[in-house]
Amino acid sequence: MTFAEKVYQVVKSIPQGEIMTYRAVAKLAHSPRAFRAVGNVLNKNRDPQIPCHRVIRSDGRLGGYNGGVDKKRFLLKQEGVKI
Repeated sequence: MTFAEKVYQVVKSIPQGEIMTYRAVAKLAHSPRAFRAVGNVLNKNRDPQIPCHRVIRSDGRLGGYNGGVDKKRFLLKQEGVKI
């Protein structure tokens, strides 16, 4: 399984209304220091079944999103996540 496939598998497991950090995703994908690479993988994702908007920065800021940060904020608020 490639690193990207591991990342997608972890992100698909994040329940609706919950978030996870890029660092936590990297750790669960067995590459704890690859949190920046997680962001790069998620930025390339086009599969709507992978909820990339549920991954945020360790400092609590939203980070990037291939649909735009405003859309990420909207999706998280729609799921009941306090931002």
